Amino acid sequence: MPRDTAIDRRGFLKFAGASAAVATTGLAGCVGGDDDGGDPLGGDGDGDLEITVTQGTFATTVDPQDHNDTPTYNVLDQAYEPLLYRDAEGEIVEYLASDYEQVADDQVRFQLREGVSFHSGDDLTAEDVAYSINRTVDDEVGIVSPQQDGLSGVESAEAGEEGTVDVFADGPSPAMLANFASFGRIVQQSWMEEREGETIREANGTGPYQLEEFEEDVRATFTAFDDYWDADNTGDVVEVTFEGAPESSTRVNALLAGETDLITDVPPSETPRIEDEDGMYFESIASTRVIFLVMTNDRAPFDSQEFRQAMNYAVDVEGIIDELLEGFGEPTSQPTLAGHFGHDPNVEAYPHDPEQAQQLIEQSGYAGEEITLHTPTGRYLGDEEIGRAAASQIDGLENVSCDLEIRDFGDLVSEILDGEMSTSPGFYLIGWGNPTFDANYTLVPWFMPGQASYHFQNDEVEGLIEQSEAEMDEDAREGQLQEVNALLNELAPWVFLHNQYSIYGVNESLDWTARSDEDILAKDISSA
Repeated sequence: MPRDTAIDRRGFLKFAGASAAVATTGLAGCVGGDDDGGDPLGGDGDGDLEITVTQGTFATTVDPQDHNDTPTYNVLDQAYEPLLYRDAEGEIVEYLASDYEQVADDQVRFQLREGVSFHSGDDLTAEDVAYSINRTVDDEVGIVSPQQDGLSGVESAEAGEEGTVDVFADGPSPAMLANFASFGRIVQQSWMEEREGETIREANGTGPYQLEEFEEDVRATFTAFDDYWDADNTGDVVEVTFEGAPESSTRVNALLAGETDLITDVPPSETPRIEDEDGMYFESIASTRVIFLVMTNDRAPFDSQEFRQAMNYAVDVEGIIDELLEGFGEPTSQPTLAGHFGHDPNVEAYPHDPEQAQQLIEQSGYAGEEITLHTPTGRYLGDEEIGRAAASQIDGLENVSCDLEIRDFGDLVSEILDGEMSTSPGFYLIGWGNPTFDANYTLVPWFMPGQASYHFQNDEVEGLIEQSEAEMDEDAREGQLQEVNALLNELAPWVFLHNQYSIYGVNESLDWTARSDEDILAKDISSA
């Protein structure tokens, strides 16, 4: 166990395992590199693009309501749509709902858009929408959906007259519309009920692309849906294939070899190589995602506030951003990002102070503890390297040791999102995107009992969040959320790391703009 906690750049990279070695593995079956000298993206050169998108992880399922992770949304959102959505600037826009109104503090009414059909050829109905919402929020309707957190407070939905759907909450629900702009993909009731209990390999949404092939853990291919309701507002992509490649070097090499056209989570160290390659560019944007280390407080030593604060002082967040992320990141001080509703601008991030960390560990009574940090690989920008750096810095303290365990993202998430604190690792790295731009969507899932990712029990925190969920006055609600964020900084349920930047590698034949919410919609891509 190293005792010197002052790590220079070379040592930092060594601990982080940031090897310069680059794998040469390519991806099979990708579109691009046309041998006949035509459109390098595989189309006919007239705007009919056939593209491949490679993410760090692949879709975990084909069921649009049986997951809650961005890579899976990116794959399935080609086929499935919500009632409301957000544009690239974060403003709410109508999708399958053409209008909506909050008819009471606990009730919202949606007017469905006319002329929408499923890929099966059947028309969208109010009954389909009510069923989809109930399937998301009610354990008795088909599945126990991991997306219940996203529609927190929603109790039920009922089909009304003339294409309307009424949604009812368990009380005043100020965040309901914001949540529906991010959650609640619509499925066809009869189609889904015929497949309940089966492993689904098909899709039947209303989106601009219909699923042609889904090969588990390998790829999903979609082609344009001829009867799409909003065909006038789609780009040039007629076929899109999504793949997953956890190794960042594999994704970069595939892009440079013309085997894929858009890749996610490019390591900052690889951006010059992409920029220097003819026909390629990289694009970065601050995302709506926070990266943090969760400390589950139902067990020792994380039941101690002093120990949790010590972990925050032990990790050099500024150093991680400077050395591993080359400046692509901003330190965070609380669960809610700056610019999101409910963020407290007066709360400061923990400084790197190993001596203070050691003193707090002594005060906690847990000196000599041996802990393990679990971290996924390939899911977030530099996740494995960040986990290695954090674990090594904690391990560098004189009165605690910390090991690192690299985990498959899907396996880790299955333990985190089962709603049971006892089955979750005590200490793990995770990221949380907030597409609603409202503190509610981070605070409720992580800090309110009954939620899938609940991991920190504290009566004061729960009481304050509960008050904010019933407060319809916007100013009062913002103050309550800021109070929760300030309290959580002090209680330190997480090691607050940073705001993630999304870095993409792109074939310059594509006209595409990255979004802060990390969504990738093929319909928004055109020929450059």
